[in-house]
Amino acid sequence: MPRRYDPERRQRIIDAAIRVVGRKGIAGLSHRSVAAEADVPLGSTTYHFTTLDDLMVAALRQTNEGFAKVLADSAVLDDPGGDLATGLAHVLRNWLGGDRPGVELEYELYLAALRRPALRPVAAEWTRETARRLAARTDPVTARALLALMDGICLDVLLTGAEYDEQYTRDVLARLIDGAPS
Repeated sequence: MPRRYDPERRQRIIDAAIRVVGRKGIAGLSHRSVAAEADVPLGSTTYHFTTLDDLMVAALRQTNEGFAKVLADSAVLDDPGGDLATGLAHVLRNWLGGDRPGVELEYELYLAALRRPALRPVAAEWTRETARRLAARTDPVTARALLALMDGICLDVLLTGAEYDEQYTRDVLARLIDGAPS
């Protein structure tokens, strides 16, 4: 039987992996569960992604686009005269108030890098790129500190179920930015 041409199959497998992790967590991810979710033969998942780590790397790359898109859509980094603290606090509000399961999934995959070394370069790449973009409005050290602070605020909201406090976020971001060297 000739091989069926299916140029979208790899992407469907990545999308299925993201849905599986979203429903069952990292522990529920297997080639078999992804194949069933994508409605493809098991061999297709192992053809495109030899290991689960390969599949998780692809899923993490795709989910990392969530925050990057919200940040890019805000244009906060494009306005050199704008209030950076207010803009970033607003970005976090939009991100956390948007697709909450997507945000949780993004962090779950991001934090999986603690135990899965194959994911670390992707997590580091995202951190470097986001810090580089923030550094366009401040300096590199402050940009990394802003990113760490925003991550901490997001994790606090996600893990405790607390309401996101935009004014608090704006205030602490401003303290960090105002203390940055000019």
